[in-house]
Amino acid sequence: MVGAALGLAGGGADAGGDGFVSLGHPDAGMNVVLPRRGLEVLPAGLRDQRADGLIPAFTVDDAAGTEARLRGAGVETTLPLLDEPWGERLFQVTDPNGVTVQFTEWRATAAA
Repeated sequence: MVGAALGLAGGGADAGGDGFVSLGHPDAGMNVVLPRRGLEVLPAGLRDQRADGLIPAFTVDDAAGTEARLRGAGVETTLPLLDEPWGERLFQVTDPNGVTVQFTEWRATAAA
């Protein structure tokens, strides 16, 4: 689900296989690898860990448009589009493993 969401946001799955997806954006210079919970190739102590407290955030040019495309593709937002006073416009989705992913647009703020 997260890979599809990133694809609609201009990034996506760079690699994947049975039980994992490697996500990235062409401009990011890094990837986030998300394994399926319970994946047997992981060490026993890591197989059932959740990503508690971790929110990968991806910068997009148009948060409202990205959210609309994701909703149109059937992705449910868990935090609807929100405008913060410091210029951050964001929304969040959550994948089946419980990983929350945020999409952020940075907007100009009024001069103080």
